[in-house]
Amino acid sequence: MQKRVAQILAVLEETYPQVKTQLVHENAFELLIATILSAQCTDRQVNMVTPGLFARFSTPEELVAADLGELEGLIRSTGFFHAKARSIKRCCEKLLSDFNGTVPRTMDELLSLPGVGRKTANVVLNAAFGVPGVVVDTHVKRISKRLGLTRSTDPERIEYDLIKVLPEDSWIGFSLQLIYLGRELCTARSPKCLRCPLLSLCPQGKKEASRQG
Repeated sequence: MQKRVAQILAVLEETYPQVKTQLVHENAFELLIATILSAQCTDRQVNMVTPGLFARFSTPEELVAADLGELEGLIRSTGFFHAKARSIKRCCEKLLSDFNGTVPRTMDELLSLPGVGRKTANVVLNAAFGVPGVVVDTHVKRISKRLGLTRSTDPERIEYDLIKVLPEDSWIGFSLQLIYLGRELCTARSPKCLRCPLLSLCPQGKKEASRQG
């Protein structure tokens, strides 16, 4: 397994040497809110919404005081806007009451914020603070299973499975590289296995490629 993992990491590094979160942000607070909005929504759509949102409400104080209906209107196109608006307001209330309005830098503290799960926390820790962690989004979940790196469908279990086999200095890059790969080639439907640089290392890809001819 370790030899194959090393080969996978080498191919990903060669294919995607420069990776970063696609959520546009100026600081940790903007990234936190953008990541909450990204639940069941594309980063592209979130990036279309956040400039107007942050132009109107740029601090936790302003979001706590925001009219709920106006906030919902600004984020409507990200989907589930009623729940997301409530989560954002509660998250900002917690930031102010417990963290003096500053985004915390530990997993446990981030998980104490309403609307924040391990995926969101890891995104913020990785991109804002450089803290190693494995982000398990829909792409990482799908591709890790196809690669045979996990058998689980539970995101938290997948995270722990990956942590066991990946060197810590690869955690941040690996997550982002799989996200890039998932958007480009290893899609949920009709994956482009014959074009995938990981084909020779992917059990599921080999089966798909044989069917594709």
